[in-house]
Amino acid sequence: MLLKGSCHCKAVRFTVRSHTPVPYMHCYCSICRKTAGGSGAAINIMGDADSLRVTGKANVAVYRAHLSPRARTRSPGRRHFCRRCGSALWVWDPRWPEWVYPFASAIDSKLPAPPERQHIFLGSRASWVLVPKGPREKHFREYPRESILDWHRKRGLLR
Repeated sequence: MLLKGSCHCKAVRFTVRSHTPVPYMHCYCSICRKTAGGSGAAINIMGDADSLRVTGKANVAVYRAHLSPRARTRSPGRRHFCRRCGSALWVWDPRWPEWVYPFASAIDSKLPAPPERQHIFLGSRASWVLVPKGPREKHFREYPRESILDWHRKRGLLR
């Protein structure tokens, strides 16, 4: 599936091919909360890094988060955002160079609705965040064992 995305001010636009476009995973870690705004971010969309095409590259900036407030160690993940409006766009990590992870919030294409949602890194969620409960809401203190690719494959949702 070809995904089209952009920042809020439209200074950055991108396309990327994804076989795993269902936005099912909501992350509540402090990095996602602080860099993407709100209670967390749907960060689960995975695309083929070689297919990423960007216009407005001069407006793209990169942030590498500290892994804890006092840590000098930075995450290897590179969070790309628009330097003009601050919109979170995608994450790329050298540990998995073949993938890029666009934020669902940056995608302009119609995305498929998830049959269930996973709420991850609940151990670091903000105290004011109410996490949905119910049979289609799965909860994880940290990252689940099932990969994004395996989640889609198991549910017959590969595109």
